[in-house]
Amino acid sequence: MKRDNQKHVETMIGEDAVITGEIVLKGGAIISGKVMGNVKTPGTVRVTRTGTIEGDIEAGEATVGGTVHGNVQAGKVVLRGDSKVHGDIVYKQLVIEEGASFEGRCDIGTNQPLPESEKLQLYGPVAQEEPELPTEESPSSYSN
Repeated sequence: MKRDNQKHVETMIGEDAVITGEIVLKGGAIISGKVMGNVKTPGTVRVTRTGTIEGDIEAGEATVGGTVHGNVQAGKVVLRGDSKVHGDIVYKQLVIEEGASFEGRCDIGTNQPLPESEKLQLYGPVAQEEPELPTEESPSSYSN
């Protein structure tokens, strides 16, 4: 009989495993090793204390107990007490336990990534040029 916390997990990556490349799954995964690439699934991704992902996570649910160097996008995101996330989080529900380390931005959103054109419309350019104002030395159209 499966343990309750492994109910929807079909893939397990052990502590000694190092995987390079994108992982695309139909079900959930427990990651205790190192993944150098993105992880995508409509299921649950659990990164254990020994797990590291150097890439983005797109999942129905993501629980991080280890380290993620990338963005996390999921319906529910849980950052456990020992977790370290260096990237942005897009979520519908977010739980951050005491002791978790998070460096990035949080946005409430959907599970669909924004197209680049919408990102530009939402956030606009970082710096805008100020309009040039006339100075006293500049010629004017007024005559005395």
